[in-house]
Amino acid sequence: MEVILREAVPGLGEPGQQVKVAPGYGRNYLIPKGIAVHASASNLKMLERERELQALREQKALKEAKRLATKIKKTSLTIAKEVGEQDKLYGSVTSKDILEQLAREGIKLDKNAIDLKDPIKSLGVFSIPIRLHAEVKAKLQVWVVRP
Repeated sequence: MEVILREAVPGLGEPGQQVKVAPGYGRNYLIPKGIAVHASASNLKMLERERELQALREQKALKEAKRLATKIKKTSLTIAKEVGEQDKLYGSVTSKDILEQLAREGIKLDKNAIDLKDPIKSLGVFSIPIRLHAEVKAKLQVWVVRP
């Protein structure tokens, strides 16, 4: 029996893949649970249409990420923090602080987009990597200064 997988099945295949399975496995498990559908002509056309739509969504997301990357590259943030001896910060600058500053600039990001390995604990200029898409990364210039 030929079926089209709607979900990933370990040892069988990935979503959208057409696979051959035992008739009982297909009829009694995969199809009733919505994991797969029969590999009919209409279902194959539906699968192809879903792939086209997914490709368009991915293309739109990539275009938006590139636009946002150019905006981020032009942006420079200044964060004022209290300092103690030897220019050590009281506390630190975290990705949350950077997200808040970016929001004030009109740039909305997911908290996981900022790739800050350790919090910033000193004054200076820092280049912070930001992941916007699997293929698009940007560097944000952050200045940590005295108030």
